[in-house]
This record gives sequence, structure tokens and C-alpha cells, in this order.
Amino acid sequence: MMSKIIEGLFYTNTHEWVKVEDGFAFIGITDYAQDSLGEIVFIELPEEEDDLVSGEELGAIESVKAASDILSPVTGSVVEVNEELEDAPELLNEDSFKNWIVKVELSDKSELDSLLNAEQYKEICE
Repeated sequence: MMSKIIEGLFYTNTHEWVKVEDGFAFIGITDYAQDSLGEIVFIELPEEEDDLVSGEELGAIESVKAASDILSPVTGSVVEVNEELEDAPELLNEDSFKNWIVKVELSDKSELDSLLNAEQYKEICE
């Protein structure tokens, strides 16, 4: 089955996505990631006001099959975490694009240039 990939988002080769809105970045995991992990049972989220660094861990995700770090695609400060996921991590299996993990205030928008577009990401998943 072909994983869902949404045009207009940024992607990483570690299967995170970034949606930019008004200088903020919403970060989540891709459909491919949730599919590979299988049934997600736990997510470890950062705290509000945590500083994230591009390429470094922002949290972790556990499924019945595996545990995996979530890497931050961007550098910035966490302004909001999706607390719904603490009680219902399976929302990521239901719709990994609708259920973002953190909202970050970007410190360096130029970092987005080094992320993948939908086409490039699709090639990684194939």
C-alpha cells in the first residue's frame, strides 16, 4: 500500500513532516512512519518552552513492535504540545497528518530549505 504523502509540507528522511503557518512549524510523523511502527501505544512529548535543535531528539514514540526517537526537523522553541496524544497516542495511527505532535516557533526559516518536498520524500518511501 502506498503511504499518504501531502503536497506542500516539508519532510525529513527520518519520516517527520513540517507544516509552516504564520512563522510557526507544526511537526508530526508521516503516514509511512506510523505504518512502519504499527500500533502506537505511547508517545513522549517535549515540554512547552523547550528549545529544539534541528536533527536532535524532540521526543519518542513506542509501538507494540518498536521504539523510535522523533527528531526535530527544525530549530526553535516549543509553543504548544498536542496533549491529546498523551492519552490517545493511537490518533497517530488513525491520521498521522491531522494529529501534529508539537508547534514550534522557528528560529531559522532557512533550515526549511534543507528539508525534502513531497516528491523527494516519496522517493525515500519507495
